[in-house]
Amino acid sequence: MCGIVGLFLKNDDLQPRLGAMLTDMLVTMTDRGPDSAGIAIYGTPGAAVKITVQAADPAADFDGLEAALGAELGAPVGVRVVDTHAVLAVPPEHAEAAQDWLEARGLRLMGSGTAMEIYKEVGLPRDVAARFGLRDMGGTHGIGHTRMATESAVTTLGAHPFSTGADQCLVHNGSLSNHNDMRRRLARKGVVTRTENDTEVGAAYISSKLAEGATLGEALEGTLQDLDGFFTFVAGTRTGFGVVRDPIACKPAVMAETADYVAFASEYRAFADLPGIDAARVWEPEPARVYIWERAA
Repeated sequence: MCGIVGLFLKNDDLQPRLGAMLTDMLVTMTDRGPDSAGIAIYGTPGAAVKITVQAADPAADFDGLEAALGAELGAPVGVRVVDTHAVLAVPPEHAEAAQDWLEARGLRLMGSGTAMEIYKEVGLPRDVAARFGLRDMGGTHGIGHTRMATESAVTTLGAHPFSTGADQCLVHNGSLSNHNDMRRRLARKGVVTRTENDTEVGAAYISSKLAEGATLGEALEGTLQDLDGFFTFVAGTRTGFGVVRDPIACKPAVMAETADYVAFASEYRAFADLPGIDAARVWEPEPARVYIWERAA
């Protein structure tokens, strides 16, 4: 049992409040997943690629990181430390080399892209949100997850969201039964997964489809054909997010839409503090149907 939240803003005036709204939604889902939490937050794309990493010993691992990476790449970089995470800004042409160097240094890659930052840690959702200052973050859209580990250890790397492609991530409630077979199939295509978590396989499947030229909608349609098990997926991209439930749809899900936003949650109570929720159109997403909301690229 886990909790998922998502918020896509249609009204740009709400962008400074995105982090606060998502934080309230996330904390409300605590009893669905008290062992760890995470959030992917999207802002206006910039020229640099942002690489979010996590460190076991931030004081030591982040000390001198900016100078060392800059010297390695021979290019200017920026480093912004946020608790156990750091967001590095690197020129696009150096992004792949930077990620390889950071992982070789022992840092854990959370995600990368021109618009996305990912923060996740072990602990109660309210504590995780406070550590990273999520309430003060702005942006265009975001997704979050509260985890109750049932099939793998309670670790930072086991927390959601999972990202295996630029500006792409996934949160998941459920369990995939064919993730090991799919992991092998993806590996033959050169798609790397770093954990044993089945959700990362789902993220890798979607990112591989996107890399092959599929739209997000087509990639989510593919999950209904190629992934076995029970699942509710919420996938984030640079321009928006998508939702799909398996054909049985045994995991709870609800959506709300107003002129200002589209919201997703595992339970309606996560919407309680959203502005204008009393006048929202509220519905349960149908099984095996893909829902997509996107901004102009």
